[in-house]
Amino acid sequence: MSSREPSLQAQVGDLYSEQHRWLKGWLRSRVACHHLAADLVQDVFVRILGSHEAAQKLESVREPRGYLATIARRLMIDHFRRARLERAWLQVLSEQPEAVDISAEARIVLLDTLCELDAMLASLGDNVRQAFLLSQLDGMTYKAIAQTLGISVVTVNRYIGKAMQHCILYSLRHGE
Repeated sequence: MSSREPSLQAQVGDLYSEQHRWLKGWLRSRVACHHLAADLVQDVFVRILGSHEAAQKLESVREPRGYLATIARRLMIDHFRRARLERAWLQVLSEQPEAVDISAEARIVLLDTLCELDAMLASLGDNVRQAFLLSQLDGMTYKAIAQTLGISVVTVNRYIGKAMQHCILYSLRHGE
């Protein structure tokens, strides 16, 4: 244990004591579920503890509630995105003629992968993501994509190139 860790634990402990009740109320009003709000509060503090140079970040925070709300908002978005993906995946699975029953572990791995891909694609921007999905999932030609999105074929080509580069970099970072 490094000499900085007790300091970080004390900082987070103080922040937790001072802001826990406020953050839980703030989240409860947004997620409309007491249990989900409580889980997200815990996740906020776990995220803080696990962040790079957490002690320095906490020392530089002037508005703790704004800092906590930003982290909580991001976690909320991740939670709702994951729930939306899970519902969509289960809907598609239920519409298959003979749904293959998979283990709970395989289901979690698949959902985690879907969430990672969704987050990676979300970072592309709306137009780039839409062009890429039309190309890869719908098999549309660049000309058809250009007409659908109201952009030039050159722009579609640039968007697809950017998306492919993003996918390759993502794959390299994750060792796939």
